[in-house]
Amino acid sequence: MVHLLVVEDDEVIRRSLARGLTEQGATVSVAATAVEAIKALATERPDAVMLDLGLPDLDGADVLALIRAQSDLPVVIATARDHDRDVVRLLDAGADDYLVKPFSAAQAMARVRAVLRRAIPAAPEERRIVVGGLVVDEVARTVTLDDAPVELNRKEFDLLLALASRPGQVVSKRQLLAEVWQQPWGGADRTVDVHLSWLRRKLGETAAAPRYLHSVRGVGVKLLAPEDA
Repeated sequence: MVHLLVVEDDEVIRRSLARGLTEQGATVSVAATAVEAIKALATERPDAVMLDLGLPDLDGADVLALIRAQSDLPVVIATARDHDRDVVRLLDAGADDYLVKPFSAAQAMARVRAVLRRAIPAAPEERRIVVGGLVVDEVARTVTLDDAPVELNRKEFDLLLALASRPGQVVSKRQLLAEVWQQPWGGADRTVDVHLSWLRRKLGETAAAPRYLHSVRGVGVKLLAPEDA
């Protein structure tokens, strides 16, 4: 059974959503403020979070940033803000999906199930990808570089896996957005750029002095072993 944390300051909406999600088969915990939400994350250990943006003590975007600083817990934004700029900003900041009020509990639950399927994929056959000194274990979701572990968050791992699965092949940012972020539309290249920057730092390289991750201007990115670069 899916355990959801619903973070919503409006009591009527909070109760209605909690009741509807419970009827959809979820176990639901609730929080009315950012402080309550942060405490509940530690004590309740939910499978996913449904997060309102208009909280009384802290904007929901800041709560998302706090969550992303600690974990890859799936987060679905649930808000009345429907401007494209807000949607892109929150997805780029690490939200897994974005629901605009009003919405039904059935729709909300369907979105949660979808992000959980992406967050916890079915286990494939054992597969380890080796590119030079870089080893990506798709099943264990671990990475080592020159026999030393590399700690990546979920999106960083998915991005590296997408590139390591095609060593030497240039992959466009549009392809990466579609495959890693499930966003088959343009306008969010910055998402890829930011995650590539984080990934490079964790692999001990920079865009100016690449070892594994090589940008091809105007085309995309490719992963190569240093000896093949």
